[in-house]
Amino acid sequence: MKIKNTKSLCPECGKTLDAEVFSEDGKVFIKKTCDEHGEFINTYWGDYELYKRAEEFIPSITSVENPSVEDMTSCPDNCGLCSKHETSTVLGLIDVTNRCNLRCPVCFANAAAAGYKYEPSQDEIRQMLKNLRNLKPHPCLAIQYAGGEPTVRKDIVELVEMAKEEGFTHVQIATNGLRLARKEELAKDLKAAGCNTIYLAFDGVTSEPYINNRGKDLLPYKLDAIENCRKAGLGVVLVPTLIKGINDHQVGEIIKFAFDNNDIIYGVNFQPVSFAGRTPADEVEEQRITIPDFVRIIEDETDGQVPTSSFYPPSFVEPIAEVISRLNGEDSPKVTLNCHQHCGIATYVFREKTEGDGKDKLIPITDFIDVEDLFKKLTEYNEKLERGKFGSHKRVLAGLTGNLPKMVHPSRTPEDLDIVKILVNVFAKGDYEALGDFSKDAMLISCMHFMDPFNFDVDRVKKCVIHYATPDGRIIPFCTMNSKYRQSVEQEFAQPLKQK
Repeated sequence: MKIKNTKSLCPECGKTLDAEVFSEDGKVFIKKTCDEHGEFINTYWGDYELYKRAEEFIPSITSVENPSVEDMTSCPDNCGLCSKHETSTVLGLIDVTNRCNLRCPVCFANAAAAGYKYEPSQDEIRQMLKNLRNLKPHPCLAIQYAGGEPTVRKDIVELVEMAKEEGFTHVQIATNGLRLARKEELAKDLKAAGCNTIYLAFDGVTSEPYINNRGKDLLPYKLDAIENCRKAGLGVVLVPTLIKGINDHQVGEIIKFAFDNNDIIYGVNFQPVSFAGRTPADEVEEQRITIPDFVRIIEDETDGQVPTSSFYPPSFVEPIAEVISRLNGEDSPKVTLNCHQHCGIATYVFREKTEGDGKDKLIPITDFIDVEDLFKKLTEYNEKLERGKFGSHKRVLAGLTGNLPKMVHPSRTPEDLDIVKILVNVFAKGDYEALGDFSKDAMLISCMHFMDPFNFDVDRVKKCVIHYATPDGRIIPFCTMNSKYRQSVEQEFAQPLKQK
């Protein structure tokens, strides 16, 4: 059954193609034909029913008022951002180098494979930061330094300080953790400079996934990096790259590891592997893990404690951002997770220690809060706040205080968790401290399925909220950067690679 028409890419030549998304045998596929390279049919989502459920949470549109490039052609052939883009930047990315101290086969980019060095200067990076902060109507608040391996730059601490100087409230570094493991002071220096989070590649709790994914047993380094972050008080999010048959059987153990270290680990963001290189189509299908596959793995590996029904796309929480923004004034920082409903999925999970068998109990937030009722109520409150009648702020806060207990089931709530008080503080204050009170007891379990040329869908690109800033002044959606533009951007600013 046909679902929609869209645009996609040829996995061989990168040409933009007409494509069709359709359902068959309970799954969703994308089909396109290149005149030169033939037909490609690839899995889009592994379950049609879950695809339809996600469709219930269509995100809002907040186009950028000051696009960087003109609309001269069809999407995605002129990314930059243009006025066709339907979201602002929630998380900005800057690749500060393509050098790396590893040669991982699943990596988007590294200097050794490319044959050149891409490493923007401090002046170029500052301008890229300014470009992200100058977006209207919503300046970017969060930045991630990526690569390559960002920590191979000797000035990485200075770059963190620079981001803070430019007004970013959240700074994180995507890293393999090797330098953090080898150099204890680095975590302390990054924390002192204003780094909020280490986005740590973490593929499993045994050696095998690292040998397969990274070519080396990196587990001891991961453990040392986490310990050094703990000593520095620097928060960590684990980022497993999931590949079918390599580490999908360790999803439950990775979550358990995160909970065992939840004094310093705040979440796990699973990322099914994207096939950015020239991978044979049959191998893509063999190794592909889609979002429905991921949530089923979670359900199986937690013995049903965290079921598929506890997960929602990020766009589901838009009413929270809207209420917080309106309650705290139009001048308050605004973050709206209005990415495409098929880009990701997430839930919050709590853990209760149990006596006897030693098996801990996992409790998703949907077990003790009627989340859909809550968000319907928040949508109503947003309408009242938007009308802006006298005293509406006080009435909405009073309404939240009165209605939240009706949506919470105390008998199923984790012990010592005053969730109503925490949520009221989140809405009333809308700041890091209030959100911290919530997240210290919860573990964010999420999955972002980034696209590659095989499953590329321009509709998702238009609603991407994770954007790369580049030295030429453009701001490029994540999946188009890695599927279409990375090589040309890097080569334009490349330096010769010094021979050893």
